[in-house]
Amino acid sequence: MPRRARIKFDNTPVHLIQRGNNRTACFFADDDYQFYLHHLAEACREEGVQLHAYVLMTNHVHLLLTPQLGEGPSRVMKRLGQRYVQYVNRTYRRSGTLWEGRFRSCLVEEETYLLGCCRYIELNPVRAAMVVHPADYPWSSYRANARGDANSLITPHPIYQALGTDELQRQAAYRELFRYQLEQGLVDEIRASTNGGFVLGGERFQKEISAVLGRRTWRGRAGRHAAAKDGAE
Repeated sequence: MPRRARIKFDNTPVHLIQRGNNRTACFFADDDYQFYLHHLAEACREEGVQLHAYVLMTNHVHLLLTPQLGEGPSRVMKRLGQRYVQYVNRTYRRSGTLWEGRFRSCLVEEETYLLGCCRYIELNPVRAAMVVHPADYPWSSYRANARGDANSLITPHPIYQALGTDELQRQAAYRELFRYQLEQGLVDEIRASTNGGFVLGGERFQKEISAVLGRRTWRGRAGRHAAAKDGAE
């Protein structure tokens, strides 16, 4: 069965996930996370892609990006994937693939889903029971978005900027979003849209994208998405 073609649009947020092959680890030490983030920043800068949120889990990665050109995320992940696999194989004297095929992704409607997607990404370590609070996990964008910690990777999205009139107000409003866990329905919706390559958004947004592409951009049948087996996703 042919793979579903990616939905690519200029200047539209994209949530993507890339998993380790067979859900095995792709990060083994602090240096690995740091190497990945350094080259992620470099790839985003060179490909004209803004990064709004991320989390590096032991065996998978989540990114929320806005590309100037629709091809941007694919170009970033190709550049980054090659560089990182070479680094891991050299460092750990291994060979072969590291990632589970191509990454999964979906377009994200800014007005209604972007902040929910940020929460979904940065709460991954909490859902996986690795930490009690997202601020306790060092390999995510939460500390930058919620506390203002210096992080050159992150470019605040206009939806985030609208949370307040200055940085302190925005950070406080963002922290307030994390007082409660995400609703399971939203978690399932984000997972299904990303894994299926659909559009994450309301009916109007989905139909607008569908009209441009000339094909359906939403799931054919509604249904609960199976829970992730290897940590949170």
